Amino acid sequence: MTSFSTGREALDTEHRRQFLESGYLVLPALLPEALRERLVPEVDRWVDEGLRARSIEACTDPDRHGSPPLLELELPAHGRLLTHPPLMRALTGLIGPSFVFHHLHSDRQAPGIPGKPWHHDCEPNDGPDPALVMVHALHYLGGLDEKVGSLAVLPGSHHSTAGKTAYAHHGTAELPGEVVIDRLPPGSTVLLNSALFHTRRPAPDGPGRPRYFIDASYCQVGARWRPVKPYWRQMLARARELDLADGQWPELFGEHHFTEYTGTV
Repeated sequence: MTSFSTGREALDTEHRRQFLESGYLVLPALLPEALRERLVPEVDRWVDEGLRARSIEACTDPDRHGSPPLLELELPAHGRLLTHPPLMRALTGLIGPSFVFHHLHSDRQAPGIPGKPWHHDCEPNDGPDPALVMVHALHYLGGLDEKVGSLAVLPGSHHSTAGKTAYAHHGTAELPGEVVIDRLPPGSTVLLNSALFHTRRPAPDGPGRPRYFIDASYCQVGARWRPVKPYWRQMLARARELDLADGQWPELFGEHHFTEYTGTV
């Protein structure tokens, strides 16, 4: 498994090479316990108070529902997670020091939830350089094990040009060459090239425990990327108002890195 220590050191050349070739990097226990303990109740609030449902409605029918009453990044620990220093160091080592935040998604997936078929999550951009990278940071607050389920990835599949659902007809079935990630300690993160095909599989022995899951995505600058939320300008403006970049990441919440919103895909 392609993995990296969560200390203060930078990514070395081998880790970068492995990420470029395989399309993923595992960061065991990236999130400290103190941050994880703040994130879990925020996820519970996001789900139990219907805020997640409201955010989905704001995307699927914005004319009717308008913007959501609260954004994930307005939850204090979620905002802190976006620029968690070890995460920023890892991203800098993989895609360089200049990147922009794309979106944040938080969920408490119920025990027994069906798996998610093979897919990738890369959005297009209007740049002339096809090598520009979008990265998804998948944070597993409770880790992964036989009671939560697993993540399977298809190393190297990000090098092909294919639609997001090109492999969906396989469901969550095993594919040749896949790597299964099913043993991670709490607070672990998996970085994916967003064009890498992957699938979520449920716990093998039936319903176990909830999967606390947060994903955040980031894009290399140098092109304009397609936003996925109709209220994306509000989201970036609020991040700037809250100074989530803390003066260290001037491009992180810049609107000029995006095209206009054209609808939910």
